[in-house]
Amino acid sequence: MVYDTLVAVAVGMCAAMVMIVTLVVLLKNDVLSLQGFAEPADLIQQSLLYKTLIQVWVGLWITGFFLWFWKKGGQTIGMRAWRLRIFSTVDEPVTWGRLILRLITSLGGLGTLLVLVDFKNKQSLQDRVAKTEVVHLSKEANDHKSW
Repeated sequence: MVYDTLVAVAVGMCAAMVMIVTLVVLLKNDVLSLQGFAEPADLIQQSLLYKTLIQVWVGLWITGFFLWFWKKGGQTIGMRAWRLRIFSTVDEPVTWGRLILRLITSLGGLGTLLVLVDFKNKQSLQDRVAKTEVVHLSKEANDHKSW
């Protein structure tokens, strides 16, 4: 989780930078109104609309990071480092809908705490709800060529 958090923070920072630079360029070139503020930074910091826009944009990129990696390989970068992979516990493929459900029910990582008290199944809340499981892979199975 720590590895993925670091990567997600980096993704969020890059996404925020792109949005902020775009807003500053649009504001400086009078495409968007400065609304009486001297500098774009002042307007962005005071505007609930712009702050919300940036936060939603960053949230979408971070959400996309997790969903894309889970869908395309069953692993995020942090999971790959620890040789962990998501598998379906039912005879259905892991769909985008199940992955979104998994992300929501993870509760920002709190859903994983269920593993500490679930001695029998060792499943997190998000895995129970999305009908997935996280499996520890051998070194050979973790090689992307074996998928």
